[in-house]
Amino acid sequence: MAVKLCSACLLGIRCIYDGKDKLDKGVAELSKKEMLIPVCPEQLGGLSTPREYSERKEGKVITESGKDVTENFERGAEEVLKLARLLGIKEAIFKQKSPSCGCGKIYDGTFSGKIIEGDGITTALLKKNGIRVISEEDL
Repeated sequence: MAVKLCSACLLGIRCIYDGKDKLDKGVAELSKKEMLIPVCPEQLGGLSTPREYSERKEGKVITESGKDVTENFERGAEEVLKLARLLGIKEAIFKQKSPSCGCGKIYDGTFSGKIIEGDGITTALLKKNGIRVISEEDL
């Protein structure tokens, strides 16, 4: 059985910034055939749920009120990488557009809903370390 990391929110775990989930039917179906290990890099980085909404901007992660939470996002990414290495995981399915998990598409940091090309903090670190990351949209 294949083992992959997965954004916890996609499996129905209430961990996104507003305390809700982003349950994805395709991911839920896949979890019946493959072992998907849920991770929330933002929680692993020490952020609470709920928490203030944030976006990536110029290499940093900033909350809507202007607080720099980059350190939390980087710490969470390192913890996810540690877990992947510990379990020998080579692939992840992550939530598109997230400042931590976004894969190829993220919000532009203006809090206007504009999407740009780019990766979230965790996705970028995993890719740099040879772990394949796809979004739920690519399933």
